[in-house]
Amino acid sequence: MKMGPLMIDVEGLVLTGADIKRISHPLIGGLILFSRNYQDTAQLKTLTDSIRKIRGHDFLIAVDHEGGRVQRFREGFTAIPAMRKLGEIWDNDPKKANHLAFLIGQIIAIELRIFDIDFSFTPVLDIDYSESTVIRDRAFHGDIEAIKALASQLLEGLNEGGMHGVGKHFPGHGYIMADSHLSISEDTRTLDEIESKDMSIFISLIKHGLNAVMPSHVLYSAADKNPAGFSQFWLKNQLREKAHFKGAIFSDDMSMKGAVLGGEIKDRIVKALEAGCDMVLLCNSPQLVDEVLLQLDWKMSSESIERLLTMKGFKEPHIALKTSQEKGFKDMTAQIMTM
Repeated sequence: MKMGPLMIDVEGLVLTGADIKRISHPLIGGLILFSRNYQDTAQLKTLTDSIRKIRGHDFLIAVDHEGGRVQRFREGFTAIPAMRKLGEIWDNDPKKANHLAFLIGQIIAIELRIFDIDFSFTPVLDIDYSESTVIRDRAFHGDIEAIKALASQLLEGLNEGGMHGVGKHFPGHGYIMADSHLSISEDTRTLDEIESKDMSIFISLIKHGLNAVMPSHVLYSAADKNPAGFSQFWLKNQLREKAHFKGAIFSDDMSMKGAVLGGEIKDRIVKALEAGCDMVLLCNSPQLVDEVLLQLDWKMSSESIERLLTMKGFKEPHIALKTSQEKGFKDMTAQIMTM
């Protein structure tokens, strides 16, 4: 079955008949897991195996596994600290912070790959301006150079563990106070300021090999009339052409309040795809998924399919499991637990 342009979620711990019907639809190309989909490691393995049985291995399985308050799987997984903690360590010992960032990336990847999960939507590349109600301690730091260093090390660790990361939320969500999950969000700064600060982090990480990006649902009104995730200016002009980004672009969740500027649900999805997103997320709204599957007509380009397939996990689950059983993995975990 070919790759589809939508990433959706499922209702609970096991697949329902409705879940199976949605996952089987050719417009669906990926699945994102949430805390409600996790009870323990045995249940998670059964769930991901059942997904693979339906759609095979050219189907993306992802999760938000950043650490801190955004870590969907807890019991049986290493407790990953909020990225702010790495920033605090950086202030006194940058070398140690970089080392720990690498280990965190490696552990995230290895633990997720054991369960045949392809990637996590991490790292957050937003600057901590001490204003945002949604970013806060999810950001590494308020210093641009610290963010570049720590994020690049975390990405190296993810790669070592067998997966790519997703830099978010392009071109930067940290400046505004509003939470785009809950409200329409506007950043009124000039393009020059955004480029010289927030966007410079993404450009640096793209040069470092960042494989995927998630744009925000923030409206940067001085630069474009559309929120970034619906904007050809941001995704094609700034990200593809100016930053020379060749990787995959995943939209943020289309059920978020900040996405309403895109119109009705089908219109949002089409607008995001036309703006340059390779895959669009639609979560926590199964009835909207059903509505979209009846209405959407979208042919994936070969370029989008190729970009998305690079997000497949590249260390086999049994190899990840073997790595996790080695003594070095326990030592890595111990270092993180004492942060």
